[in-house]
This record gives sequence, C-alpha cells and structure tokens, in this order.
Amino acid sequence: MGKPNIVMIVTDHQVYRHHGSMMPNRDRLASEGFSFSNAACVCPLCGPARRSLLTGLYPHNHGNLYNFAPAPFVEETYPDVLWEAGYRNFVFGKWHAGPGTALDHHSEGFSVPGYGNPYITDEYRQYLERKGLPPAEHEIYRVFPNANTADTFPRLKEGERHYRCDAYWCGEQGIGRTVTPKETHEAFFLADLAIEKLKELAADGDDSPFSLRVDFWGPHHPYFPTDEYIRMYDGVDIPELGNFRDSLADKPKTYRHMNRPIADDDGFLIVPSIYSWDEWAEMLKIVYAQSTMVDDAAGRIVRAVDELGFADNTVIIWTSDHGDAFASHGGMFDKGSFMTEETIRIPLIIRMPGVEGSSDALVNTDDIAPTILDIAGTSFHSEVDGRSLLPILEGKADSIRDSMMLESFGQGYRDRTKVRCLLKGRYKYCITEDDIDEMYDLEADPYEMDNIAYDTRFGSIAASLRAELLSVSASSGGDISWMTRRILPQS
Repeated sequence: MGKPNIVMIVTDHQVYRHHGSMMPNRDRLASEGFSFSNAACVCPLCGPARRSLLTGLYPHNHGNLYNFAPAPFVEETYPDVLWEAGYRNFVFGKWHAGPGTALDHHSEGFSVPGYGNPYITDEYRQYLERKGLPPAEHEIYRVFPNANTADTFPRLKEGERHYRCDAYWCGEQGIGRTVTPKETHEAFFLADLAIEKLKELAADGDDSPFSLRVDFWGPHHPYFPTDEYIRMYDGVDIPELGNFRDSLADKPKTYRHMNRPIADDDGFLIVPSIYSWDEWAEMLKIVYAQSTMVDDAAGRIVRAVDELGFADNTVIIWTSDHGDAFASHGGMFDKGSFMTEETIRIPLIIRMPGVEGSSDALVNTDDIAPTILDIAGTSFHSEVDGRSLLPILEGKADSIRDSMMLESFGQGYRDRTKVRCLLKGRYKYCITEDDIDEMYDLEADPYEMDNIAYDTRFGSIAASLRAELLSVSASSGGDISWMTRRILPQS
C-alpha cells in the first residue's frame, strides 16, 4: 500500500458509555474496519487529552495539564513527523491542545487558538455566503451556569429563542435546539471544509500522501441539535442509568464539584438530583440528538473519501478526546477530576484496507499518534508513552500491555485534585490526592456503585493493584509523593 493517506475524525466530549445515541455512520465504519472496545482517554479533559493525542505522551510528561494554562511545545507532534516523512497535513476544527494552533505544526487548513469559536471566524462567514445560509441561531431550553456564564454569555438564558454565540469561545453549558438549517452548525461547516479539500486533492493528481484531520467542537455542550435529529428520539424510552441514584457516599469529594442549578451555593452536587429521571431522560434525548447530528456530518467526510477514490489507499481513524458524565452518578453535567467510566471511555475505530475485526485490548489516547506514524512507516524521534496498535491490527499481537494507567489533574478552574487510575483485567483502582481510594469490579459492578477498595474480602487484590499503580506511576516519571499515603474512609 506504500504510504497511505490518513484521515482522522475526532469528536469532542462524546457520550459513549450510555450506548443510547444513534450513530449509524460510526457504526458503519466499525463494521468495515477494526474496533477497540476497551479504549480510554488518557485524561478526561480536552486540553491534556488533545495534547496527548498529538504527542503520545502522558499529560505529566507533556506538561499541558489544564485547558486554560497551556504549556509551550518542547516535544514533537505527529504532524511534524509526518511532514518530515513527506506528508501534507490538513486540519480543520478545534485545537485546544496548547499555545498557537495546528497551523504551527506543518499543517494547513482551519485552526483557531485555544478552545475557539468557529462562529465568529471569517472562514465561517465566507462559508455562509457561499452556501446562502444565515448565521446559526438557537433556542435555549436549560442552562447550567458557572461563575463566568453571565459575563461570557450574557444572552444565554432559558427561553431565549434567537441565541447566537459571539463570545471568544463556544462551550456554553446549555441545552436547546438549533433553529436555523443544520448546515449552519459548526459540524457541517467543518465537514464542508474537509470535503472541499478532499475534492481538491482528488483533482490535482498529486500522489503525495496526505493526512487530514477534522476535530469537531461537538457533541460537547452546548447541546443544540436541529429538530430533524431531535425527532429521531421521539417515543424512545431511555432507561435509567445504573448509577443515576448513586449517593456518592463512598466516593472522593471531587465527584461533588458541579455548577448550578444541580449544585448548591458552595458548588457541591445536590444528591438526590433536583431533576427526576424523566427530566434527565428528556435532556438526554437532546444530547443524543447532538451526537447523531455530528455523526451525520462526519459520515459525509467518510463518504467523500470513498466516492473520490481514496478508499484503497487511506486509513480512517474515528475517536474522541474523552467522554461525558451527563446524568450519571447522582445526576451530573460535564466532567471533573473523577475517572468514571462515563468520562474515560472513548470510541476508537480504525478502517484500514485489508483489516477487519475487534479487540478488547487495553488501549488509550497515547497510542494513537504512534500508530499513525507506524502506519506511515516512521516514528517519533524520542521515546513516548504510547505504543503502536499496528501489531494488533495486523494480527501479530493480541495486546500491547497487561495494565493501563490514566490520570487527571482536575479541571483547573474548579478543582486541581490529582487522580491516577489503573485498569487491569476486570478491576479499576484509583488514587485521589488527599482523599479515599477507589476500586471497582467492572464485570460485577459496571456502573461503579460499590467502592471495594477497603473491603477486606478484596484486600489482597486491592493491595496488589495499588502497588502496581504506584510502580507504573513512578516508572512513567513525575512526582508520586501525593500517592503514597493511603487515606482511610471516615467512619
């Protein structure tokens, strides 16, 4: 196949664990390619995860620990290495991986600094003019405001029927619907940019390999699908999540750090939830509809790859930066320092010519960049934390590791509590800074309702997992002194 083209689709803040959203294009790609059912994000926060996606490094090694405190790049990124190997790199969408933009890393396309807001860019205005579309407008159903919402998004109010996002970023904590055509949404804007570039590449006859990556801002909140997608969930019964009624009594205090109205004046989640499950289920339909809408836009890119004749020499990767805790563990919105299954699990699908199947191997965000470079016949010049998945794809290995560490440093503005987590077999073990440990049997307790870290029946298993987490953490570099003292639960 020589040096194949590489197309990567990255969704943001993907509701994945719920398995309730309809994503036919992602599912179709999975049926045509190779799926990793046990994939996890290396850190459940945009900035650190996206930097890891570029570098193959743990956040504590690349230093970009929070969303709004970007560390300078001193490490390689995979687009830089691809460029050295003769690739042209094209990027479209969200950056949020550190200072600058993707265009600073041997890439062309559309990329804005920080979290960004596509709706205020010249490129979006030109797209609207080209398509004869109005600017996107939204009707607001519900708001989950933080301390800065009123200043940053003064028009984001429940009942507003013609809301436009004109702030410097577009991560409003709101639920509603898009009242303009779906093509006004950022997902279709980005898909159009990518498809136009694919058409250009198909027409110019250049045989040079290319990498094309699309990072959607969605389905991250604000949840603003159009009626077309909302109607798809009419009459759909959404069963109550198995951890919706979690009292959080045996969880670290970081689980309680939330925003109003589901939190009290001190910022602690109100348990039981102020909303009934029926109310959460109606909100989830909007969340699911947004995932379906983004899936539709992404599917257009995949179809363009096929229709333009690239399929036989193109690898397509579909993944997300992290998950979404929506409605889980007592009724949450967004995410935090905690490492729940809802926040850490991500899709990872690779469609590669001649390769089909699935694997439950332990894989994470750090593995994606080394895999891309391995497929391209090259590698990072320095050692990284991730490992190439190509041996699994080619059937030469069943796994690349026996256990896997993940980490969090908190959201930064609300909480900077450090957490490290080890996945091994059926168990998950987490150490939270200055708080109790967690251990779950994910086969017997998939919704993590029963923290067995201090259950004497599992004492030897807990001790072994904790020791391994400390060992893996120490060998990966960075300070682990905060992990060594085991906090006992209060009686």
